[in-house]
Amino acid sequence: MAAASVSRVAMAALPEPVFQTSPGTMAPLVPNSGRPYNPAVTLNGWTLPWRMNQGVKEFHLVAEPVVREMAPGFKAHLWGYNGQSPGPTIEVVEGDRVRIFVTNRLPEHTSIHWHGQRLPNGMDGVSGLTQKSIQPGKTCVYEFVARRPGTFMYHPHADEMTQMAMGMMGMWVTHPKAKHPMIDEVDRDFCFLLNAYDIDPGSYTPKIMTMLDFNLWSWNSRIFPGIDSLNVRLGDKVRIRVGNLTMTNHPMHLHGHEFTVTGTDGGPTPKGSRWPEVTADVAVGQMRQIEFLADEEGDWAFHCHKSHHTMNAMGHAIPTMIGVDHRGVAKKINNLIPDYMVMGERGMADMGEMEMPLPDNTVPMMTGEGPFGGVEMGGMFSVLKVRRDQKRGDYKDPGWFKHPAGTVAYEYEGPLAEPARFKSEGGQSMPLASKANKPMEVQIRKPAGRAEH
Repeated sequence: MAAASVSRVAMAALPEPVFQTSPGTMAPLVPNSGRPYNPAVTLNGWTLPWRMNQGVKEFHLVAEPVVREMAPGFKAHLWGYNGQSPGPTIEVVEGDRVRIFVTNRLPEHTSIHWHGQRLPNGMDGVSGLTQKSIQPGKTCVYEFVARRPGTFMYHPHADEMTQMAMGMMGMWVTHPKAKHPMIDEVDRDFCFLLNAYDIDPGSYTPKIMTMLDFNLWSWNSRIFPGIDSLNVRLGDKVRIRVGNLTMTNHPMHLHGHEFTVTGTDGGPTPKGSRWPEVTADVAVGQMRQIEFLADEEGDWAFHCHKSHHTMNAMGHAIPTMIGVDHRGVAKKINNLIPDYMVMGERGMADMGEMEMPLPDNTVPMMTGEGPFGGVEMGGMFSVLKVRRDQKRGDYKDPGWFKHPAGTVAYEYEGPLAEPARFKSEGGQSMPLASKANKPMEVQIRKPAGRAEH
């Protein structure tokens, strides 16, 4: 490892750092040097440019405090790389020699672990074990060969609890250098990381000591309705790469299509081991790569199937008020607190309809407006938009789907028939034989030794 003070002299030898602060999904970075590949698209993120230096791909990551817009009107003070959390995706080709300069602008030391990579032990990025920490104001150099294709991550291995809870992470994609027997070519290649935060409404900085009760479940540090849709063309072969750096697992569920798990952070899965799924669990510290044919037009939900993970700013100590008639007490409370609203007696959907005053810098628990009304979602939720007229390579949002006549669920307005009931009630599957009306003789033996009938 090489370290140098970040002075003008040192910076002159470094690749110029590139920064991005826009929360939108950036266009794919088409390679202009090195081996060609089909670039990935980072959901609500971007790919880090590089320079070629005598056959080596050189990147420059800057670890620093960032401000991340998690949803419109809601910003968080996080730590990340090059202006964002997560940091930019690094894309290379199998066999590339890469050199990554890491400049530390944090208030404490850091390091970077290249999660899933095969590399020299001294480049693995574990502070104290395989390298000295990168001190504030210093730059460290990592150099290794991208030995195998696949989907990987990068994150600190220094004060990990703090730095990862503050949003320090990023994705790494290594493309195959030639046709690969277990890696198919695709038309669209998306990637994003799962992360979670505990940020009280009205505050800006995550509570780093939280272990389980997070209130913001995010994709690339964005929460619905701030997560962009995945826009594809009808008939496209689509790959989605998902990495999990939260504290729990996430069953990722796609509507309207079946997919197969084609890869993990261990590499591509053998084709004989694949089967169709609509939900794939991504455990902590894992990558999952799914692929499918987008052959059904429409706006298809894509989300974590843990229902609390599709909510925003959740309070975990709220009592259940379903079925409680508190109109009388609500009237009395309104005399004291004019803005008081009754919540939860008919379920929680009312919260999405109420125009309740919110603290600064937060979002409603359930939100989002679709073409038919409130979507009532949050957190880890987005939409796969499949369109017949979406042009090849066009990632722009096509708007809401126009349903053909007769293909939308509708309200039935005819008479309702009486429900059919079973003539006999259910019972045990193997009932005892009836012994009704048969006399039963019981003998009782008393202590005196006399038997009575």
